[in-house]
Amino acid sequence: MTTASLIGWTALSAIIPGAAHLRAGKRRTGFIMLVLFGALLIAAVVYGLQFLENVGAAVRQSTLTTVMIGAGAGALAWFALIAMSYMALRPDRLPRKGQIVSGIVVGVLCVSVMAPFALTASTIKTAGDLLDDVLAPQPGGPSPSPIRAEDPWNGRKRVNFLLLGADAAGNRDGVRTDSMTVASVNLATGNTVLFSLPRNLQYVRFPASSPMQKQFPNGFNFEGQGLLNAVWYYADNNPELMGGKNRGPEALKDAIGYTLGLHIDYYAMVDMFGFARLVDAIGGLRIRVEQDIKWGGHFGTAGTIKAGYRQLNGEEVLWYGRSRVDSDDFSRMARQRCVIGALAQQASPATVLANFSKIAAAARHMFRTDIPRDLLEHLVPLGLKVKDAKITSLQFVPPTIYTGNPDWSKIRKLTLKAIRESTADSHTAAAGVTASPSGAGTGGTSPSASPTASASSSPSAGVTASRPTRPVTPTPNDKAAESLSEICGF
Repeated sequence: MTTASLIGWTALSAIIPGAAHLRAGKRRTGFIMLVLFGALLIAAVVYGLQFLENVGAAVRQSTLTTVMIGAGAGALAWFALIAMSYMALRPDRLPRKGQIVSGIVVGVLCVSVMAPFALTASTIKTAGDLLDDVLAPQPGGPSPSPIRAEDPWNGRKRVNFLLLGADAAGNRDGVRTDSMTVASVNLATGNTVLFSLPRNLQYVRFPASSPMQKQFPNGFNFEGQGLLNAVWYYADNNPELMGGKNRGPEALKDAIGYTLGLHIDYYAMVDMFGFARLVDAIGGLRIRVEQDIKWGGHFGTAGTIKAGYRQLNGEEVLWYGRSRVDSDDFSRMARQRCVIGALAQQASPATVLANFSKIAAAARHMFRTDIPRDLLEHLVPLGLKVKDAKITSLQFVPPTIYTGNPDWSKIRKLTLKAIRESTADSHTAAAGVTASPSGAGTGGTSPSASPTASASSSPSAGVTASRPTRPVTPTPNDKAAESLSEICGF
C-alpha cells in the first residue's frame, strides 16, 4: 500500500467507519464498526425527527445537555476511529518518509474530525448559557408561575407581550422606556396586532390591584408631567411602595394593560444601544426610508440616512428609529415599528445560525424579560406561526388620541376593534413579518386577554379640540390597524 492510498483509506473511514479495517482484511471489526455507525445514524435521525412535530423541544435544557454530551462523545469517538483505522492499515510497512508524511496528515485529520463536534458543543453551551442569563428571574422581582406542559397558557387563547426599548444613554439615570409596543397574538392563527403607545402619554391610570393606584388615584403624575415612559423608573426607585425591588416591569404592565383593556402576560425589554450591536451581528437590515433622516444631537450634524431602500448598519438602524431631528415622537414610533418588523422578517433561522456567536455576544447583556425558561419551548412554535401570519399595527397618537388628555374609553374601543378585525381575518393569513416572541396554543379570544369596555373607569370623556397637526409617518395614524407588510414596504 502506498502512502497516498493509506491516507485515502484512513480518510474514508471518517465518513464510512470500518472501511480501513475491511481494506486491511479485518472484516469482523470492519463490519461491527459499520453496523454501529448505521445504528448510531438511525438513532440520530429518529431523535431529530421528533423536533419536526415539536420544534420547541429543541430549546429544552435537557435537549441542549443531551446534544452537548453527544457532541463531546462524538468528538472522542471519531478521534479514536481515525487513529484505529490508521493503525489497522499498518503504516510501519511504509518507507520512513511515508510514515512521517502519513503520520502528520492523519494527525491533522484526527484534529479536523473533532472540530465539527467541538463547534456544535460550544454553540450549544453558548446558547444554553445565553438563555439562562436572559430568562433568569430578576432579583427581588415576582416569582414566575409554574408552566404546565399540557396547558402552558392556562386556558388563554390570546397572549399579550409588552415589547420595550430602553434608552440607556450615559446621561440618563435609571430605565426610561422610550419605545412601548404591545403585541397581541392569537395563539390559534398567529395573527398579531401591534399597539404602539407614545412615551409622552400622560396621566395613565392603574388597576385597583396595583400599588401605584393608591399612590396616584387620579393618574400617574410623577415630576408634574406623568409621562408613560417614567412609570418603570418611578416604581424601581420606590421599592417600599411596590413591595420589593425591580418591580418597574410590573407597574408598567399594569398601566399599559389597564390603558388598553388587556392583560399583559409578559414583557421583553431591549437596550437600544445593544440593539445596534445585534443588527450588526446579522449583517444589517434592509429598510424603506420614507424621507431623509438626519441624526446626531438636536440638529442632525452626525449624518443623514437617505430616502429609499437602504441596507442600514446597527448605528444607522438605531438612529433611524430614534432621531428627533425634524421629527416628533409619533414619527419615531412609526419608524420603530418598521424596524421591529424588518428585524423579525430578515433574521431568518439560517442568518441566526450563521452569526450565532456574534448574536449571542450582543444579546447577553441586551435583553431583560419575565418570560419563564420553561415557557420557551412553547414560544418557539408560535413564533414560527406568527412569522407567516398577518401582522397589523395601530398607534395611539394625534389626531386619533391626544396624548396630553387621552380618551381612555376610545383607546379601549379601538383596541377591541383591532383585535376583532385581526381574529376575523384569520382565514386570510398574508405572508408578513412578526414583531414579537411568542408561544403555542389554540383558540381565538379569551376574556382574560380581551379588551374590556369599562368606560366608567376612564378618566376622560373625549379628546380635546386642540390637537397637534398630523405628522408625516411611514405608518399613518388611522383609526384602523394596518398591515406592516404594506405600510413599511417589506
